[in-house]
Amino acid sequence: MSAVPLPAAPLAAVPGFWRRALRHRSFVLGGVLTLLLAAAAALSFVWTPYNPYDIDMSARLVPPGGAYLLGTDPYGRDVVSLLLVGARASIAVGFIAVGIGLVVGTAFGLLASARRGWVEEVIMRVADFGFAFPAILSAIMLTAVFGPGMVNAIIAIGIYNIPTFARITRASANAIWSREFVLAARACGKGAFSITMEHVLPNIASVLIVQATIRFAIAILAEAALSYLGLGTQPPQPSWGRMLSEAQTLMFQAPQLAVFPGVAIALAVLGLNLLGDGLRDLFDPRLARKR
Repeated sequence: MSAVPLPAAPLAAVPGFWRRALRHRSFVLGGVLTLLLAAAAALSFVWTPYNPYDIDMSARLVPPGGAYLLGTDPYGRDVVSLLLVGARASIAVGFIAVGIGLVVGTAFGLLASARRGWVEEVIMRVADFGFAFPAILSAIMLTAVFGPGMVNAIIAIGIYNIPTFARITRASANAIWSREFVLAARACGKGAFSITMEHVLPNIASVLIVQATIRFAIAILAEAALSYLGLGTQPPQPSWGRMLSEAQTLMFQAPQLAVFPGVAIALAVLGLNLLGDGLRDLFDPRLARKR
């Protein structure tokens, strides 16, 4: 019997995908904002206007302009330098935390879809239980045991992402398991693992990519919230959330200290959400045919 043909190639490989993508306003705007976030983090490794770890009390609360483009904080540190290095922490926490959720959650979701029965039921009930512990609550629990820090924030946000990816993977994979090419592969004698890796996973990859992009935005927001509460990135490492926390007592004296990190967080989250929305539209075959 001849080999079972693979399903259609992903939309990203179809001629004209990038032409349609460049006409999609959400994708373009989200991509630009996301690239700016990545560029800021990359730039901070090789250059910052000033050393973000140096404290100069003689230059504290300098207003924007002159030698300090966005001014200085209560410790005399340059705000531009803090924002650039803070982007590093946001990307690191978001990337690793989403990676944990993506790898572990996808594995559990694929297993639940392939085995069904009691295995699927157990995995889904554990996932439901995981939704009872959001990232901030998980971080508080970990902090009480191990102390605050970036690693604990990453673990907390990663654990929070696992149930989401597990449920989305399982729902998407269930739809693929009923398709004709999967039934043909089973008729050829292929096992559940081979079918999952060769047919199911490639066909749900676009869904996972979109979800990972959106969860990245949520992870950045969660990291900022945890740092604001003192549970995330710890001094002297700059963090957008802690910049907001330090600025809250200076709202009338130096309101720009809260505005700049707040705008950075908003633009990063907005960019990733717009990018995710654009990818969702482009990866949807029905929307692709309409465009």
